[in-house]
Amino acid sequence: MSFQFTDLARQVAEDGIISPSELQALRQQGWGDGKIYREEAEAIFAINRALAHPTHEWADFFVEAVSEFVLNGTEPRGMCNDEEARWLVQSLDHDGKLESMAELELLVRVIEKARNVPDFLKTYALRQIEQAVLNGTGPTRHGGDLSATHISAAECQILRRLVFASGGYGPAAVSRYDAEMLFRLKDATLGDENAPQWADLFVDGVANYLKGFQLSDAQLSHERVKELESFIADNQVRVGRFFGAMAREVPQVRNHFGKVFGKNASHKNYAEMQAAGNLVEDFEQEWLEKMISADGEVDDLERALLAQITSGED
Repeated sequence: MSFQFTDLARQVAEDGIISPSELQALRQQGWGDGKIYREEAEAIFAINRALAHPTHEWADFFVEAVSEFVLNGTEPRGMCNDEEARWLVQSLDHDGKLESMAELELLVRVIEKARNVPDFLKTYALRQIEQAVLNGTGPTRHGGDLSATHISAAECQILRRLVFASGGYGPAAVSRYDAEMLFRLKDATLGDENAPQWADLFVDGVANYLKGFQLSDAQLSHERVKELESFIADNQVRVGRFFGAMAREVPQVRNHFGKVFGKNASHKNYAEMQAAGNLVEDFEQEWLEKMISADGEVDDLERALLAQITSGED
C-alpha cells in the first residue's frame, strides 16, 4: 500500500467525509498496479465505518474494491478460501452487526460472483436477512417503518441472489439449509403484507431443493482448483505434444479417442441423472411432509409449492 493511499485514507477516516476528488484518488492509487491488497482493503473498511453520510459513489467503490481483494487477491482467482471468508466476516461483524446496505451488498456480491465460498459465509449472509425479517432490524430495515415480520421487495431480491448464488451449494442449486430457512420465513410472515415477489421465491427455492438437478462434484474446493490450475500450467504444452505425437505415430489410435476420451468416458449419463434429480425421493417427501405439518395446516404458499413439484408427473 502506497504512502499516498495510507495518508489519504487516514485523512478521510478522521474527517468522516469523502469528496469526489478524494474518491477518485483512492481509486487511482488503490488500483495503481491492478490489484487490491489486504492493507488497502482494511483501510477502505476503516473509511466506510467513519463516513457519516456515505454516497452511492462511495458504496459502489467500497463493494467493488473489497470484493476484488476477496475474490482475486490470491490464486486461484474467483475463489474465496476459509481465511479470506473469515477476514470478511470479522471485518463486517466487528461490532456484532452489519451497518449498511453497502456491507450487505458486498457480502452478497462475493457469494454471487465466486466460483465457490465456504459454507459458513453463505450461512452468515442468510442469517443477516432472516434476522432482519424476524426482528425488524438490520441493514435492509434502515430508513423504513416496517413490521418485524414483513418481507420487503429488497429482501426478496437479496434472498434470491443468495439462495441461487454460484458460490453456494452449487451453481443455481438450493440446499436443505436454504429450503428450511425459506420455510421459517414463510411461517413467521403468514398473513403479513409481504412483497409480491415472496411467493415465487418461496415456491421456486423449495421446489429447486426437492427437484433440482445437482451433481455431487458440482463445486470444486479452493485447494482442488489451485491444484488443477497448477497442473494445467505445468503440463499443458507437454500433454499437447504427447497426444500430437501419439496420433502421428499410431494413426489407429485416433479411432479409439472417442471411446477413451469421449463424452461417455466417465460413464455418467447426464440426461438420466437430470431426470432422476427431477423426482422427489422418499426422504425428500418425508422432509416435506414434516415441514408442512409442523403448524398443523396447509397454507396457500404450501399449496402452490405442492402444485409446482407435482406438475408434469404422471
